[in-house]
Amino acid sequence: MNTIPDGVYPTMVTPFTDDLRVDCAALPPLLRWYEARGAVGVFALCASSEIKHLTFEERLGILRTLMRAKKPGTVVLASGHVESGSAAFTREARAFAAEGADVCVFVTSLAAARDEGEDIFLRRLEAAAKALGDTPLGLYECPGPYKRQLPPETIRRLPEIGNFVFLKDTSCDLEKIKGKLAAARGTALKVYNANTATLLESLRAGCAGYCGVMGNYHPRLYAKLCEIYASDPALAERLQAFLDTGFGMRQLYPVCAKYHLQLEGVPMGLACRSRDAGEFTREQRKKIERLREMARQFEQESMRP
Repeated sequence: MNTIPDGVYPTMVTPFTDDLRVDCAALPPLLRWYEARGAVGVFALCASSEIKHLTFEERLGILRTLMRAKKPGTVVLASGHVESGSAAFTREARAFAAEGADVCVFVTSLAAARDEGEDIFLRRLEAAAKALGDTPLGLYECPGPYKRQLPPETIRRLPEIGNFVFLKDTSCDLEKIKGKLAAARGTALKVYNANTATLLESLRAGCAGYCGVMGNYHPRLYAKLCEIYASDPALAERLQAFLDTGFGMRQLYPVCAKYHLQLEGVPMGLACRSRDAGEFTREQRKKIERLREMARQFEQESMRP
């Protein structure tokens, strides 16, 4: 794979049973839900997946299940590594590549500490990339353990290091996104925006799509925006305005996302290891229910063929 499709990659949540075991039986129907609603792939084993609260074996098991369950053409991006030591960083990445991840994604803040410079970051990244051979690679500006943003000069050096095809930008800053796009021009690297508020303008600037938490609510609307932003600017503006209204409804995430997925018929519970699902209030449930109904009405009224 020398490139990946443009479009929407939801940040996949991890289903748990009530006793907090990974619910592997719920993974295939969850993946099918994303696929049926326009997602070209999923970003598995990311922060939304609660990777810090999963064992190494659980992370491998989740990826193995997804690779067996996905439809042909669905792209599974996977970070999954949680250790920052150079040897551990490479060891975990090799294990996920061996399971067949379509793109092995490195967490930028785990490649180097906050006080370590770009040369150290790039050296560690290069060592890990060499260990993975021809595996397509990605980078994830995860908010934790701290947010390490990639400057344009680092992006320009990535083709010397490995086959980088994916970057999840979390800057929420259109000017920074434009700088990254300019640095990536002419390479295989595609930039995907995690932020709803800047999405339409970032697509117009050259972003390849969306990769964020709201893909757990209405990926079809995000996919439509990515599809028509240039050909139907009036609909694109209406879509952007609607998506802006829903973006703030993320209280007690990812519990709230799991509740929405339940409403959509995905057979999964609300249990999380990172949050107490018992704190999810009746009012918060009502907000998610209203958001779901608003999205359905918007689709019916604004997206007729």
